[in-house]
Amino acid sequence: MFFRAFVSLVAAGAVMTVSAQPVMAQDNPVVVLETSMGNITIELFPEQAPISVENFLGYVDAEHYDGTIFHRVIPDFMVQGGRFLPSMQGKQTGDPIKNEAENGLKNDEYTVAMARTNAVDSATDQFFINAATNDFLNNGVRDFGYAVFGRVTDGMDVVDAIEATPTDNSVPRTPVIIQSARRQ
Repeated sequence: MFFRAFVSLVAAGAVMTVSAQPVMAQDNPVVVLETSMGNITIELFPEQAPISVENFLGYVDAEHYDGTIFHRVIPDFMVQGGRFLPSMQGKQTGDPIKNEAENGLKNDEYTVAMARTNAVDSATDQFFINAATNDFLNNGVRDFGYAVFGRVTDGMDVVDAIEATPTDNSVPRTPVIIQSARRQ
């Protein structure tokens, strides 16, 4: 497994922080979400999260995400989508998948993870983009955790704009629509 270390020095006190993320591999799948607020490009990590990536790509290839919305938006936390139409009617899903939260990937800002219920192995079509580093969602911090399977490589400004969208009970007042999701 290849890792790129990102090292940042903080001048006051010369504190060093190191975090590891997978290096973008030439053969890693890439998906572009064309949204009503702009495009988001997501690199997927099939080596670390094969079940989650296969599941997500299955929904992408079936055009399941087309016309769905980001239905749950919480500032400084995440933006979630994948199942609901603007009418809040949910689309039919496939079977739940095994949770791969033990894969070593962390819920860092702009990573993409599978949403689930309180049941560990309950993820289907819903995913979320972390709008902040959410360590408490990592495996073993408070529970089994949420499986990261990709990261945003372009369109962070779009994620930020979605995160800033006015909401009522975390639902955007103006629907943020995923117009299409396609492999690049």
